[in-house]
Amino acid sequence: MLTAEIRAHLENKILPFWEALKDERYGGFYGAMGNDLMLKPEADKGCILNSRILWTFSTAAMVLQDGKLRRYADHAMDFFRRFEDPVNGGVFWSVTFDGKPADTTKHTYCQAFAVYGLAAYYRLTGCQEALEKAMDLFRIMESRFRDENGYLEALKADFSPESNEKLSENGIMASRTMNTLLHVIEAYAELYRVHPDGQVRAACVRGLNQILNRIYNPEKRRMEVFFDRDFRPLLDMQSYGHDIEGSWLIWDAAETVVRPGEREPWRKMCLDLLESVTERAFTDHGLHYETVNGTLNTTRAWWPQAETMLGFGFGWRMTGDRVWIDRMKTQWDYILRTAVDPREGSEWFNELREDGTLIGEKPMVDEWKCPYHNGRMCLRLLETEPDL
Repeated sequence: MLTAEIRAHLENKILPFWEALKDERYGGFYGAMGNDLMLKPEADKGCILNSRILWTFSTAAMVLQDGKLRRYADHAMDFFRRFEDPVNGGVFWSVTFDGKPADTTKHTYCQAFAVYGLAAYYRLTGCQEALEKAMDLFRIMESRFRDENGYLEALKADFSPESNEKLSENGIMASRTMNTLLHVIEAYAELYRVHPDGQVRAACVRGLNQILNRIYNPEKRRMEVFFDRDFRPLLDMQSYGHDIEGSWLIWDAAETVVRPGEREPWRKMCLDLLESVTERAFTDHGLHYETVNGTLNTTRAWWPQAETMLGFGFGWRMTGDRVWIDRMKTQWDYILRTAVDPREGSEWFNELREDGTLIGEKPMVDEWKCPYHNGRMCLRLLETEPDL
């Protein structure tokens, strides 16, 4: 069975790798490891990485019914406090290896993942402190990180404006991004599932409406990626990884916060995104990365390969067409054959070329390379598709 293989991969490859990164001396988890599998113990520790580790071990302890995993979630929760700004509120982008403020940027994306991790920890433990922190961050996001048109991106420690290098690329500077909004929605849906607060639901619905009406381009069958303050697209681009991630993630949020009789616009949009990416980017040897100004980038980054599995699972649930199962099996075979690092004590390569060779010296761990995408892939398929 496919799910038996996925569970074994999670338990024997992904989770042990991240368990070994637990920093017993200074707390949290080590923030960097090179492609040579050499730790960088004095590297800064990113809040996004810590929050994703918090979510992964909290959720894994629940799904796998493995109480031993809770100690890793507890460890991430203990270190989470180092990212908090005790003066102004919110969380910093990163701290030093021993827990002192490093990059004090406050990014909406980072706040969202903190909410996401805290909600999962509350689901596992019932810890009221985690829920209170999540709700405090929610209120800060809604009061400090929004204007009349939508969510902002980067702010300084005192919430004054900051340029958005962290989530901009390809030579443009975006005032708003699809990526940030996508994960705000994800975080709010996760929070609402464990704490059905009306304000959280309303904010999540508002974000879903923005995806439908401002981000999604029905003519091009894609989500636009980078925007100015008035939501005018800045680049001719399709991010295949984000579109296939969005296909299942947006529907997951809509199922959570939108009334049953009102969900059809998101269902239609999500299926269109899935079909568009499948037509344009899926091969029998992985998913292409993106197109920019008509130029195809065939890089095989680790995270879109994981999101492809979840997108195909969504397609199966929505349509009942076994072609999505067949595609999932093709993708899983590619992942095991090429994306997974066969070295003992490793997990997935960061980036590969289309022919399966490594690109440079991409790290195995950094502020972005984490157990969130591939760990979440395994955990969600075990929850939603246990009989594959």
